[in-house]
Amino acid sequence: MTIKNRLAVELPGLNMKNPIMNSSGAVYFGLDESYDIEKAGALVTKTVTLAERSGNPQPWTVELPGGLLNSVGLANPGIHNVLKKFLPAIKAKYGDELPVMVSIAGETVDEYVTLTQLLTDTQYLTAIEVNLSCPNVDRGGMAFGVSAESASEVIAAVRQVTNLPIYAKLSPNVTDIKPIAKAVEAAGANGIVLINTVIGMSLDLHKRQPKLARGTGGLSGKAIHPIAVRLVYEAAQTVSIPIIGVGGIETVADALELMMAGASAVQVGAALTYNTHVMSNIIEAIPGALDNYHFDTIQELTRTFK
Repeated sequence: MTIKNRLAVELPGLNMKNPIMNSSGAVYFGLDESYDIEKAGALVTKTVTLAERSGNPQPWTVELPGGLLNSVGLANPGIHNVLKKFLPAIKAKYGDELPVMVSIAGETVDEYVTLTQLLTDTQYLTAIEVNLSCPNVDRGGMAFGVSAESASEVIAAVRQVTNLPIYAKLSPNVTDIKPIAKAVEAAGANGIVLINTVIGMSLDLHKRQPKLARGTGGLSGKAIHPIAVRLVYEAAQTVSIPIIGVGGIETVADALELMMAGASAVQVGAALTYNTHVMSNIIEAIPGALDNYHFDTIQELTRTFK
C-alpha cells in the first residue's frame, strides 16, 4: 500500500491526501509560502464576515505557558474582497489539488445566509465552515453555538441555500456538547469542527488590568488539548457525521489522539505561530506512527476508543 493511500481521508467536500489542515485564522488565506500549505490535506481560510473588520483594539494576543490567549475580533477583509481577490489567488496558487473550506461568521442568521449564497455562486471552494461562536445580536449577544436551538437555526438556514457541504464549528464553552452536536446534525450539517477556543483571561499585576484590551479572549494551544479530546469523544458518541478535531495539536501523537477519540481529520492552529512547518512535520511522521500503533491506514484509527 502506498503512503498516499495510507494517509488519504475523504470527507464531504474534502477529498484529502492526508488528514491534516490548518484551523481558521492560523494561516490567514494560505498564500504565505512558509506554512507548507501545499503539503496539507486541505486549506481553511480566515473567518469571513459580510463587512470588512479591523478587529478589536490591540493587543490581540498574549502568550501564556500553556498556550495563546487571543482577542482578534474576526479581523478580515470582508466577503467582497475575499471573492474578488483572495479566493482567485488561492485558486491560481493551488489549482484543484487542494480542497478549500471557507470559514464564515455572522451576527444574524440572515448574515450567515447571505455569506453562504455569495460563496455558493463561486467555484473557488469545496466546503463551508460555519463558525458559530459569533454573538447573536438578535438575542442579546449570546453566541450562536452555546445552544442547540440557535446553532441548529443557523445550520438549517444555511442548508436551505447551498448544495456545498457545511461544517458546524462548535464552541467548547458549553455545559453539554451532545445536544448541540445532535441538533446541527439534524439541521443538515455534513460535519462538525470541534473545538473552538476556550474563554479565558490574563491579568497584568503591575497595571492591575487585563493584558488583552478587550479583557477576555480565546485560549488555544496545548492547554486545551485534553478538553478537545473529551468533547470530540462525547460528540462522536452522539452523531454519525464526521468530526474534524482541533485543539492543541503540536505533534503526531496529539493528532492521532484526537482521531482515536472520534475525529476523521484534524486542524492545527496555535502551533503554527511558533513553528510554521508543524503541519508538514506531523504529516511526515504519520506513516511511522501508524506502524508503531499497528494501523494500516489513518482512517482505521478514527473512533477506535469506545
